[in-house]
Amino acid sequence: MNKTKITKIKKVLVANRGEIAIRVIRACVDHGIKSVGIFSDCDRTALHARMADEVYYVGESPSKQSYLNQGKIIEIVKKSGADAVHPGYGFLAENAAFAKRCEEEGIIFIGPKSETIALLGDKLEARNLAVKAGLPVVPGAEFDNDKLGEVSKIAQKIGYPVLVKAAAGGGGKGMRVVHSGKDLQESLESAIREAGSAFGDGRVFMEKYLVKPRHVEIQIFADRYGNAIHLGERECSVQRRHQKVIEESPSPVMTPELREKMGNAAVNIAKASGYIGAGTVEFLVDQSRNFYFLEVNTRLQVEHPVTEMVTGIDLVREQFRVAEGYELSVTQKDYSPRGHAIECRIYAEDAHENFMPSTGTVGEYREPLGPGVRVDSGVVSGSTIPVYYDPIIAKMVVLGANRTEAIERTIRALREYRISGVHTTIGFAYTVMHNEKFRKGDYSTDFIDQEYPERNFEYAGEDQEKKAAIAATVFEYMNRQKVSLSMKRGPESRNGWVSYYRSQGIRKLQR
Repeated sequence: MNKTKITKIKKVLVANRGEIAIRVIRACVDHGIKSVGIFSDCDRTALHARMADEVYYVGESPSKQSYLNQGKIIEIVKKSGADAVHPGYGFLAENAAFAKRCEEEGIIFIGPKSETIALLGDKLEARNLAVKAGLPVVPGAEFDNDKLGEVSKIAQKIGYPVLVKAAAGGGGKGMRVVHSGKDLQESLESAIREAGSAFGDGRVFMEKYLVKPRHVEIQIFADRYGNAIHLGERECSVQRRHQKVIEESPSPVMTPELREKMGNAAVNIAKASGYIGAGTVEFLVDQSRNFYFLEVNTRLQVEHPVTEMVTGIDLVREQFRVAEGYELSVTQKDYSPRGHAIECRIYAEDAHENFMPSTGTVGEYREPLGPGVRVDSGVVSGSTIPVYYDPIIAKMVVLGANRTEAIERTIRALREYRISGVHTTIGFAYTVMHNEKFRKGDYSTDFIDQEYPERNFEYAGEDQEKKAAIAATVFEYMNRQKVSLSMKRGPESRNGWVSYYRSQGIRKLQR
């Protein structure tokens, strides 16, 4: 390795917010570099803004005026003296134009080269590259949006159901499942509008919709010297609105042979694209364990802690090293996962109302502790969940010796989690951990719709909060009424109170 290519990073601007910004800031401390945070109007008191070594105002609350404002962010980089930018995930993480601006300004962009982001960020181009690299792809076709009359023939050739997908972007936007010809035109037009609004690119294409597939992704890492490895898989099939909510590693469907094939396929497309840094190659796996290339995410994934837990590798610090010009610190032979990890994304959403966002101020906030539990969070008591951004609060990850232990440990941790003031997905995750199909590893991307069409979920620790609140209210009332009065009437009056408590599920009372 040519040591003259090493450029030690001294200060990183974290171009993000919330839990991922805090995750990167912590890695900066571990790596011995300074961090620069940015905040919008509604994030003035946010936790990530308090944790950075330096912090700068980036703009008004809407993301286009703040965390997506490329010019302002570049200006802050220069003002702060930062020599690198870490984009996290979302916002500008997969924006080739922003990466290009950083390159032109002499700023280290902690991620792939701009041309790689542009190539793999276009799903049509990525699909074509995957074919050239020998990866299996789902049968599909691209078409001209101005010639929608020809699309019906294409859909019939592929065979219903089909999936209409945006060529740019991700996160389930611009995506529609079409089951018959009568719904095709409306679904196409709707997908085109949404893709244009979300990504500024209305191009869509069509693929065969696989029935009951699993969503399995492979973590890749590559350096500038041609070294590329995979770090195993993550199972991401528990989804709502095509977005993941629970992930685990290893996948229950995986075999050593399938892992080797999928891992090699992921490394092949990484090499074919000239990839540098951390990335994820996503696949669909059918019921016969055939796998098909889906897309490449040219960034750190939300669910990256799952891989960190089973491998012991700090992916963010490895990103820093690769960006500085070092070779990968691990080889493929070093990959040796241990145990089983499960991640539950804790969203400020009302799962009973089809996962509608829940905004407001967080009241009590208490994270679970104990062996094998990790929480990457972006809030504390008093934090605000604004309407402008993704409502993720935290990622709770557990590690067990095996999948059964990981599930039981997740249940324990979810029962300990306390969040008040907003609805959360704690109860949803608690319910899934008890689901028989999930426990058997027998699930696919339609799991939530099939198992919980009515969105009936338990409350885990949340019900204990409600019971405690009832108890506190009753005790306060008793004190105000001077309990001694009721005591004079005999034990039957006290027994009445005890009966009331028990009717609320409160078994033991502390005086």
